[in-house]
Amino acid sequence: MYKLKLSISILTMAVLFAACNQSQENQKSPESDSLAMVPAVPVELQDTSVNQAYKCYEELKDVLVTSNASEARVAAAELSAALRMVKGSENTAVLADKIANSTDLSDQRSNFTALSNEVITLFKKSEISSGSIYVQYCPMANEGEGGFWLSSQKEIMNPYYGDEMLNCGEVKEILTKKL
Repeated sequence: MYKLKLSISILTMAVLFAACNQSQENQKSPESDSLAMVPAVPVELQDTSVNQAYKCYEELKDVLVTSNASEARVAAAELSAALRMVKGSENTAVLADKIANSTDLSDQRSNFTALSNEVITLFKKSEISSGSIYVQYCPMANEGEGGFWLSSQKEIMNPYYGDEMLNCGEVKEILTKKL
């Protein structure tokens, strides 16, 4: 029975890994090539405190993409301070503190999942003045449990795996200015 479970687990991981490691040529379409040439409109949120929190979140996400635990600590501390300026986001700031207080990249990425879930809710409720926020998802993050994150760019840059599986993921939702 153990061998059967092990075989199924290995097969499942192999399928997920293969799905996330498709070649760049297979993922690009003429439409995506033309979109890549158009510079992204910077994301701006109407509330200045929320806007600052989003910028700090983006910095933390970008640092996790580069797999730099020490820079993630600094970015998370800045995000925590920014979140404390947003009414009702004190508990979310505590999640950023967990990343800031950790030196372990794996632990930081694990805490980034809970943090992302909270800030996704915050930014969905916020008014966007310009740009688009992409809600992205990797099914392999957190040992196959999956993980969401936000990005100002449509292109997938996975903060859970960095260059190990940089493009693993997909856009699940796009947040834009409400008309």
